[in-house]
Parts: sequence; C-alpha cells; structure tokens
Amino acid sequence: MTKDITFDPVWVPSVCTLPTAERPVRVAEFDTLFAEAVRAVRRVGRDRLRLELLHSPEHAARAAELAARENGCCSFFTFVLTVADGGLTLEVAVPPKRSEVLDALQARAEAARAA
Repeated sequence: MTKDITFDPVWVPSVCTLPTAERPVRVAEFDTLFAEAVRAVRRVGRDRLRLELLHSPEHAARAAELAARENGCCSFFTFVLTVADGGLTLEVAVPPKRSEVLDALQARAEAARAA
C-alpha cells in the first residue's frame, strides 16, 4: 500500500501531451511502482537517475509498460530497462534543460520508497 503523496502539477512540463485529467493517475502509477518495486534510488548525473528494482518478471513488465506510455506523452524522457546478473534497473534520462522534472521524479521515488 502506498502513502498518499500529493500531486504537484507545477513540475509537469508544458510539452507533456498527456491530458491534464490523466496526469494524477499516471503519477499514482509511478508512485505504486516506486513503493512496491524500488530498492534504491541513485542520481548518476544531473540528467540521469537510476532506480534499482526488485527483480521479478512482474516488476520488469510493469516498469517497461509504464515507461513506454510515459515516453508517448513526454518524449524527452529516455528510459532504459536492464535485466542482468539477477538485477533489474530502470534508468531515466532527460535533457539538461528538463533536470527539474528528474528532480521531482527522484523525490517521488524516494518518498514512495520510504513510505
């Protein structure tokens, strides 16, 4: 179960094509993934975030599906899902001018993981 984390639309970039009414739902989907699957959150650069996930086919499928949908509305994101050596990692990268979006994503991942 996830802790209720307030959706702050301020950090959502204007280039996002996801309808405004659907944004809180998408954020909640990320929050659920973060709360249930994230083992560690590491900022590996100003424009890159690494999420170590619990290794399971279900978490891999959910992360891949969510990343694909998110890239459909916010194409500036680059997602790389890696399954190797018994680990599961989701890397999220953005252009430097979008680093505030990555800051917000990192904060949500850390808050959901700690809840």
